Amino acid sequence: MEYMLKISTVNDVEVFKACVEWWHNFSNDLYYSTRVVQPGLQLVAALRSPGTSRKDSFAPICSDLRRVMISRMAKPEEVLIVEDENGEIVRETSKDTDTIALYRTMKEILVYLTHLDSEDTDRIMLKKLASQMDRTEWSWHNLNTLCWAVGSISGAMTEAQEKKFLVIVIKELLQLCEIVKGKDNKAVVASNIMYVVGQYPRFLRAHWKFLKTVVNKQFEFMLETHPGVQDMACDTFMKIAQKCRKKFVAMQQGENKPFIDEIILGLPGIIEKLEPHQIHSFYESCGCILAEPTNWDNCSQQVLKLFKLPNETWQDIIYKASVGPEVFQDREVRKKLVNILKTNTRVAKSLGVPYYVQLKWMFPEMLNVYVTFSKALSEMVKTMGPVMTRSADARSMRAVKKEVLRLLEAFYAHDDGSNKEVTMQTLIEPMTEPILGDYYNSVPETRDAEVLSLFAQAIKFSKGLPVGAIRLIFKSLFACTLEMIKANFEDFPEARLNFFKLLRAINQYNFNEFFNLDDNPAAAEAEFKLIINAIVWAFKHTERNVAETGLMLLIELLENVDKSAFVTYFYTICFRLVLNDILSVLTDTLHRPGFKYQAQVLMHLLSVVAAGRVTEPMWNPDNPEEVANSGNPPNNRQFVVYHMETLLTTAFPNLTRTQVQAVVRNMFESLGNTKIFKGHLRDFLIQTKEFGSGDNSDLFDEERKAELERKQREEQERLKSTPVGSSKQSPQRIFEGAH
Repeated sequence: MEYMLKISTVNDVEVFKACVEWWHNFSNDLYYSTRVVQPGLQLVAALRSPGTSRKDSFAPICSDLRRVMISRMAKPEEVLIVEDENGEIVRETSKDTDTIALYRTMKEILVYLTHLDSEDTDRIMLKKLASQMDRTEWSWHNLNTLCWAVGSISGAMTEAQEKKFLVIVIKELLQLCEIVKGKDNKAVVASNIMYVVGQYPRFLRAHWKFLKTVVNKQFEFMLETHPGVQDMACDTFMKIAQKCRKKFVAMQQGENKPFIDEIILGLPGIIEKLEPHQIHSFYESCGCILAEPTNWDNCSQQVLKLFKLPNETWQDIIYKASVGPEVFQDREVRKKLVNILKTNTRVAKSLGVPYYVQLKWMFPEMLNVYVTFSKALSEMVKTMGPVMTRSADARSMRAVKKEVLRLLEAFYAHDDGSNKEVTMQTLIEPMTEPILGDYYNSVPETRDAEVLSLFAQAIKFSKGLPVGAIRLIFKSLFACTLEMIKANFEDFPEARLNFFKLLRAINQYNFNEFFNLDDNPAAAEAEFKLIINAIVWAFKHTERNVAETGLMLLIELLENVDKSAFVTYFYTICFRLVLNDILSVLTDTLHRPGFKYQAQVLMHLLSVVAAGRVTEPMWNPDNPEEVANSGNPPNNRQFVVYHMETLLTTAFPNLTRTQVQAVVRNMFESLGNTKIFKGHLRDFLIQTKEFGSGDNSDLFDEERKAELERKQREEQERLKSTPVGSSKQSPQRIFEGAH
């Protein structure tokens, strides 16, 4: 053991990683050997008599191991400030995944060791902190590793012990921040304060004065322009806001107003030196606080006060534009509009329903701004041609339009629908015609893919729009977007993906409207066939996410068809088209990754036939040639069997008709078992020349993912049963803890 401890101090990363794995097994085994598990209860601290002696015998080793782990603690993901190769403190530019993995393993070791003897951990850490305070062991590295270790053991001590320990740690670190000189030194101390306080929400919730002190310290750090400090301050404030939000909105003892009101009042000074993206983060944190349900009675006025600064800028721009529209030609003005809209979008996401009061205030002028820039872009294209859509002016105009669309989409996505009728009347209905009209009349280069996702979200929010609205959406968006994306597989990638997301939303909430897109039955059928052709085009796409979106849409459509009155109609006119094209992609090596969904579609189609769901002939019995080519079938099942055998025999001449007949027969016989059905399908594909060579691992992608998910679940269960899992809040419980 002593040799292992000495090896663990060797300055070699790979050697240290190997040691960490060994120590992880050791600490895990020692911890569980000293614990008793009682049925129905969590792990309790009762010690078995044999375990006690084992624990005591390893106590000196564990104490030395604590010192090694603390002195060599890896950097956690949350810390953004690092020392570069020149010895300077800079903002981290990329995540080191190896270091993050090492940190997680070392964290587990320290948590086990803290549970074994929390007093020794407390003593070692406070002694090392004292050495930082008296400067006898002062260095960036020593302070960093100590604070990272302090943060890693959150929840491992009892609440009383944690309180005593943290009061000392936070006070000392705040004092250290005052006494150290130099920007780099202050930046290092600041980053460690922010990391530590962000790891202990339980302590902050239980101690209001400390919470207020550390939050005010974050605001001080937001004024510090050293690289990384402001970003980390904003991130830490976000974490505290999420986990302690009730404390911000409640009236605390000795205060004359809720803390959030103080923050809003002092907001101009807090964000004075922040960059736009940091301001967006700050506002999102405030939105998270205001979203606290116990605060909703006061929320409307607080939201408007929160937006006082950006709203004043917005009003000033709108007023100047009403006097002279040329103000919108200024790129700086457009940049301000974009930042204001981005700020609103972040709050809409974190605040949800209460954000409505702000959106309602902005909406009329926001829609006017959208229309104004739409007209300006159209005029630019008309005067100077589509090439001008690549100019800086055109891009900045489109940026404003895109942010308007993203803001509306964000609100619909995070509104719980409690005021659905009001939202429909005041927001969705007024926006529909201007935005759809602009999209339809624009040249392809200036059409925003966000329009497609916005209306997909509007349909989800409303749980289905009226038939008139769906028809308008379809006529305004469908054909013109399809023309844009079907020319090739490369242009307009965002529009391509959002187009099928829109179709999925309509299928989910307005399925019947697929068959009712026009009052003229012939026109309605033509429109529906166009939709089916678009879905077929999607799953034939070589880009995996588009192809999978198309396949999932088709599966959802087939499920809806089976529950509707359109079963016979759909399968009579579409069955052969879909079957032929599914077999086409299924037997194309370029589409191997879509095997899971392709097999699901094929199985669904064959199941419909096998169950006799469609009684009308899927072939034309009045056409003698078609009857002869179909083998003169007595029923739809025999027609499909003969049709598949003919298709596959023609496509794969290396396979005999007998082999193909066996494959088709096996498919029909295994329709009740997905695993067996896919197995037959894989066997058939591998028999073909195309799949006989090359990498067929994508055919087993589903099983590989299932195995990975199983391992992840096992790891989660393991963590839940360890002190590591119990000392760390799950994301789902973040807001529960805030109460």
